Amino acid sequence: MNISFHFLKPISLSNRQQLKRFIEKLSKKEKKKINSLTIVFCADDYLLQINRSFLSHNYYTDIITFDLSDKDSQLIDAEIYISVDRVRENAELHQTNLKQEIHRVVFHGVLHLCGYKDKSASQKKTMRSKEDQYLALYFK
Repeated sequence: MNISFHFLKPISLSNRQQLKRFIEKLSKKEKKKINSLTIVFCADDYLLQINRSFLSHNYYTDIITFDLSDKDSQLIDAEIYISVDRVRENAELHQTNLKQEIHRVVFHGVLHLCGYKDKSASQKKTMRSKEDQYLALYFK
């Protein structure tokens, strides 16, 4: 398992080893295995540039997940980019704490890598339910 965190914008992320173990556990529960996962915490402008360059979207977002895995592989090779600015704003908007919201977004990215989508209303409902499930397990 190779999970790494990179901080282009500082954010408090305590007990990184515990989080790495939990991400591995989450992926196993979802019938996947982490081969290589890089999670980059960055600023809004950095993620906006990625959104424009790679996805042709001209708007801010909290997360972009790049699945670099071989098609139909059970092994995950990926990069996740998370805007610390968006996560902070979302925590305020949803009246939750930053610690909870940053973990929700990390789990959200990993769930995408496990095959979950969030385009339709029913997919969003399933994704939110899975996020809540893993947040409850992580913070129990």
